[in-house]
Amino acid sequence: MTGEIAALTTALSWAIAARLFRYLGGSFTALSMNLWKGLFTVIVLSVAILLFVPLSSLPAEAYAWLLLSGVIGIGIGDTFFFLALRRIGDSQTVLVAETLAPIFAALLAMVWIAEWLSWQQWLGVALVIISVDMVIKSKRRFSAEIVPSVGYLYAVIAAVCQAIGAVISRDILTGYEIGAAEAANWRLVGGLVVVALFMLLRRERWLPTSSEPAKMWGMFAIATLLGTVFAMYFQMLGFANAKAGIVQTLIATSAIFSLGVAAVMGEKIHRNTVMWSLGALGGVAILVIS
Repeated sequence: MTGEIAALTTALSWAIAARLFRYLGGSFTALSMNLWKGLFTVIVLSVAILLFVPLSSLPAEAYAWLLLSGVIGIGIGDTFFFLALRRIGDSQTVLVAETLAPIFAALLAMVWIAEWLSWQQWLGVALVIISVDMVIKSKRRFSAEIVPSVGYLYAVIAAVCQAIGAVISRDILTGYEIGAAEAANWRLVGGLVVVALFMLLRRERWLPTSSEPAKMWGMFAIATLLGTVFAMYFQMLGFANAKAGIVQTLIATSAIFSLGVAAVMGEKIHRNTVMWSLGALGGVAILVIS
């Protein structure tokens, strides 16, 4: 149950941080925000590891796999996720990516590490995915605008990259003695290399702009602690203690947790959305119990 609780904690952390990152969107470009939050997290985790966690001693190929996991899952996956956001919007991007990523992760885990789900677990996965889909669809505004199909392709690529990164992480965390914090750090380093390369190629600005820099950086630090430092740690803890497909499914409930955050902020939640959220919680209960 440790892995399932860690995955749900990841989803909750992302849901809270997403609200803060939304306010920061006008100061950062998508890639620069990804870069700075990655750098911040690597620094925080490195200090914590050096002070409190004994370093692992693994074969070079194990560290290389963790770096590759970050390159694919964080560097390439997040980049295609941002590209999809610009073309089809947040609702459709999350709908496609968060629906397909758990399925891809479960199927890939079967092939890569022979990790099979029971029929009860598949039932829980299906219930969570369908419920999350319906919640996101109920939040989407009707639009007659025809969106470019390439945006959906980008979202699918993002989901595939998330799944590959998840399964590689699961393989290393179960095959070697390495802590969740150190594994997360290696993944982030791999992702940062790709993000920095994309920024150089696109010639994007590196520094954010704001009329209130102190307030901006303070909010950025809080959002990054929640959405990246804590989330990455608990994500790795989840992969170390639960099957990749289940962890990826539970992380997808961040869309449900975001409704709770919205309710706390005083926003009105539609009754149908509440009903489907309860359906998602039922799927979570099945996954945890099974």
